[in-house]
Amino acid sequence: MKKTKNKDESRRSFLKKVTRWSMLAALFSQGFVYIRTLFPNVLYERPRRYKIGLPEQFIAGVSFLDKHSVYIFKEQNKFHAISAICSHLGCTVKYATLNRAKIVNIGGEDITMMGEFHCPCHGSKFYENGKNFEGPAPTPLEWYDISIAPDDGQLVVDVAKKVNQDFRLIV
Repeated sequence: MKKTKNKDESRRSFLKKVTRWSMLAALFSQGFVYIRTLFPNVLYERPRRYKIGLPEQFIAGVSFLDKHSVYIFKEQNKFHAISAICSHLGCTVKYATLNRAKIVNIGGEDITMMGEFHCPCHGSKFYENGKNFEGPAPTPLEWYDISIAPDDGQLVVDVAKKVNQDFRLIV
């Protein structure tokens, strides 16, 4: 009888050890998975700097780059880039060409406007230079840095670099 009791005890202690080690392994693996989620290995973010094409590929006037949500303006050999994201809630604004030129006084200076930006979400309106003049948008549209890539001569827009409204790239 003593032999079966010892066998039962040894079996019981073995099962207790296996259970404890299994629980520790499960806790460790769950903890590792939890901690690993805090450090993602993929960055789901648009690139902040991108090539948009050669200067001669752009027509005079306004071009919309849907993929990058940016408007490119070309006046003879001058370029500038304006964000297509409304400063109110982030909707994509649409550029509307005016039937006739509009003279607007901004900061004591008369400026001739050939178009406007209209936000379809809440009715904000922006002058051609991005300045807000109607609706709930609190700030003007952002202007982005635009440059020439030295390796292949393409235009490069850098949305991480904001520039003033008087910035023009001369090609």
